[in-house]
Amino acid sequence: MTDVTLAEVLATAEQDGTAPRYQVPENWAQGRTAFGGFTGALLVNAARRDRPELPALRSALINFTAPVSQAPTIHSEVLREGRNITTIATRAEIDGKVAATGTFSFGHAQESQLNVGHTAPAAPQGPDDTPSYFPPALKRPPVRFFVNFEVKLIEGSLPFSGSDRGYVRIWARHRDPAMWGTLEGLIAIGDVLPPAAFPMMTRPGPNSSMNWIINLLSDHANTRDGWYMMETQLTAGNGGYSSQVMRVWNTDGDMVADGMQSVIIFA
Repeated sequence: MTDVTLAEVLATAEQDGTAPRYQVPENWAQGRTAFGGFTGALLVNAARRDRPELPALRSALINFTAPVSQAPTIHSEVLREGRNITTIATRAEIDGKVAATGTFSFGHAQESQLNVGHTAPAAPQGPDDTPSYFPPALKRPPVRFFVNFEVKLIEGSLPFSGSDRGYVRIWARHRDPAMWGTLEGLIAIGDVLPPAAFPMMTRPGPNSSMNWIINLLSDHANTRDGWYMMETQLTAGNGGYSSQVMRVWNTDGDMVADGMQSVIIFA
């Protein structure tokens, strides 16, 4: 079966009443649900659909409330359109039940005395010369959605390796050039890394992201050849719940996005 690109999913959304309905191809699956970055990309696409006047996305809050196991219909509503910020709420429904929600704040650039960013860590090599995140003998990624991305390991350990550190840094890009430099592409790839707690664990177990906060620090998602440097770091974990920070830089070292995610791990 031919893999379906995210660009194709967005382009072929059908209207379900006044809201778009998106397909969930098998190659975007993560266990019994859709990959979280894919769901986030659908939510922000629905928020921007038929609203070409919106300024750049500045912040997003995404909640994963139930498995997105089949085609969701995504409703959107403008909560407030202010002079500087427009806030839009989205709601993904399957059979009338909520599976995910998103709140997106779009805003115009402002004059500011601040120009501060978290400097990108040095990378020993560029993405072309960095080894794959996956062992060479692995013919297909262990989680289905990874087929949509190229992922190179810069620093950190693989999942379930018993590391003393919950940290991973990578180069990553979409295999489909149509998603390079797009907002939906950035949201999708921003969730590509496994939970930051996984390297410290010694065995797998069921897990699920509960929510994801993303602050976007640029007017655009542009980067050379589609590559982003990304890192995730565990900040705390106990009782089956973990918190992690996540950062994204373009190939020039400019910070593009900064985020935090709450993940439940049943192991």
